[in-house]
Amino acid sequence: MLYTSPRDKMRILAQKPPVFTQKRLRWLTILSSLPLFGMVTAFGISPNASLQDIPERKIVRTLSLPEMSISDDTNSAFWHQENIRRGDTIAAILSRLEVNQQDKANFLRIVKDSKAMRQLKPGEIIHAETTADGELLTLRYFYGKGEQFLIEKVDDAYEMSEQSVEANARIRVGSGVIESSLFAATDAAGLPSSIAMQIANIFASDIDFYRDLHKGDRFTVVYETFRDNGESAQHGRILAVEFINKGKSYRAVYFQAPHEEGDYYTPSGESLRKPFLRAPLEFSRISSGFTNARFHPILKQWRAHKGVDYAAPIGTPVMATADGTVEYSGWQNGYGNLVVLKHRGEYSTAYGHLSAFRKGMQKARHVKQGEVIGYVGSTGMATGPHLHYELRINGIQRDPSKMVMPSALPISKKNRTVFHRETKELVARLDLLRNANFASAN
Repeated sequence: MLYTSPRDKMRILAQKPPVFTQKRLRWLTILSSLPLFGMVTAFGISPNASLQDIPERKIVRTLSLPEMSISDDTNSAFWHQENIRRGDTIAAILSRLEVNQQDKANFLRIVKDSKAMRQLKPGEIIHAETTADGELLTLRYFYGKGEQFLIEKVDDAYEMSEQSVEANARIRVGSGVIESSLFAATDAAGLPSSIAMQIANIFASDIDFYRDLHKGDRFTVVYETFRDNGESAQHGRILAVEFINKGKSYRAVYFQAPHEEGDYYTPSGESLRKPFLRAPLEFSRISSGFTNARFHPILKQWRAHKGVDYAAPIGTPVMATADGTVEYSGWQNGYGNLVVLKHRGEYSTAYGHLSAFRKGMQKARHVKQGEVIGYVGSTGMATGPHLHYELRINGIQRDPSKMVMPSALPISKKNRTVFHRETKELVARLDLLRNANFASAN
């Protein structure tokens, strides 16, 4: 056994590593790069041989590469799913699908008297088949229970049909917990994005789904789906939902009285449709609140801010927060492009800094709650894209977050019995889901 003293070990460790010459480094570089060219070679070097004795030789080889081609086929068809937004029109949906102008004009001409196109329900889905150059081949929309709108292009002409389809309705349930956003929670729970849209629309008058959400909020839903020939045809509407926000429970059930439009109510029969929405934008954030003292970023002075600013990208649709008529639409000083809506009684709302108005926003036009009236911009005295929103009572701006607004009419006496009978099972499902969720959490 060879013994090495501690002093010898220290002397060996202190020795400097050998210095490679430029030629040696070049050879090491060549050797290390050879495998990159797909070469496998065995090198045998004598232990006593010097790298300086090895002659240098450059080898250049031409490698044949496979031919590559880029397809310019614009006739390839693609299927799309487009969620219907609050206040949407079929023209706006076709624009998002990037349908070319000719097909868009032909489509709108054919469907002008369509029942289905007048019943676009927020949260539901339009299925469309288009080509890369914007040709619309097929558009399908399931509305109502098992009713289908279908339009197809046959020999460069559109054929439209509205008919009932044989679809098997199924009731499904789901639940989720908010970690960051409502959409992220529904994705994590395996629920379609249309369910998130419907939840936001149902509770739009009670919950601001950007400002009011907290980590740990919970929701449970009972919803319907339709299956046609064994394949999923449509995720239908929510039938019952509970959302627990900051420990407070909000519940809703769907009910449609005979010969009336369906809507959402509390289990006791109170309507969830309030005269004013909590926010004029879906999933935005407040960049500046209502205050009597704010340092104005442009005027460089302290002054009152009699409204709420919602930061959002340019072009984001702006919704009317209540039914009303257009009182003003145009340019107004620091507001830039401004729309003022007059509502019932002493109420009015203002929407400033718009990049553009929705077509037809002339004075005295009637608009419905949730209808798109314009688009977010940065016109007037604005440092960036946002919506300036005001709630006015007798012309005086008020803080919308502190106003208690009246509710819509509850279930009528004549429909109360059938309402409780038809919604009893839905409420029981919510109770069962809540108990199961609490049990699993504990």
